[in-house]
Amino acid sequence: MNHQFDELTKGMAQSVTRRAALKKFGVGLAGMALACFGLANKAEAAPQWCDPSVNYCCCRGCKSYLPKQSPNYFSCVSICQGGLGCK
Repeated sequence: MNHQFDELTKGMAQSVTRRAALKKFGVGLAGMALACFGLANKAEAAPQWCDPSVNYCCCRGCKSYLPKQSPNYFSCVSICQGGLGCK
């Protein structure tokens, strides 16, 4: 265990050029930006017009636009699909 720790500390103690340090920092920063914005799971949100206090199930075109996490989601899906012209 001490040998691995010694190797790690030796590697960290080596001098690094400013260019290499900035490059590593930039790559790390870009990775964090991708993780935060590009690769993160998009949470499914109800559309702006979907206000459950007005339109309980947020039905439009035989589909409910409530988020799947909503406690009323499954009952609203069957209500929306049971509308006129929906099969």
